[in-house]
Amino acid sequence: MEEAMNESQTATLGGGCFWCLEAVYLEMQGVLAVESGYMGGDKPDPTYREVCSGTTGHVEVVQITFDPKQTSYRELLEVFFTIHDPTSRDRQGNDAGPQYRSVIFVHSAGQRAVAEEMIRELNASGTAPIVTEVRPATVFYRAEQYHQNYFRNNPTQPYCSFVVAPKVYKFREKFAGKRIR
Repeated sequence: MEEAMNESQTATLGGGCFWCLEAVYLEMQGVLAVESGYMGGDKPDPTYREVCSGTTGHVEVVQITFDPKQTSYRELLEVFFTIHDPTSRDRQGNDAGPQYRSVIFVHSAGQRAVAEEMIRELNASGTAPIVTEVRPATVFYRAEQYHQNYFRNNPTQPYCSFVVAPKVYKFREKFAGKRIR
């Protein structure tokens, strides 16, 4: 149940630190743009420090603009469910708090149907229960400029070396056919 295929679409995903998701999706065929930011809370124009406090209700997310003629929404979600732990509530590795929860912010009924179908399939596969939330997209607040392209700009920073890089390598290995060459 994909959306119309004649123009770019938007996907918004939260699965831990946005640096990890951004680094992976920037390498995926069909992805036109990726921005790190915040969504889901009540505080207008939140800062990174405010979101990290866990009190704003916002989640660290990536907003992905993609070409559905080159990659489907389902393929984006397949990558999403592979590169983060969708069975861990409010935590990804050492990153803990509600701002790191697993969530798919949907922009249409079609996206909701695909997301819910994938969660049902994963739950039926016998893995630990999927805790990923599926919620309507709200206002996207772009993160501060230094968060954009963070892994590309800081590949030797310790967090990037030990947390982001393994997720990028996992994507490259498992989804080699969907990588930008």
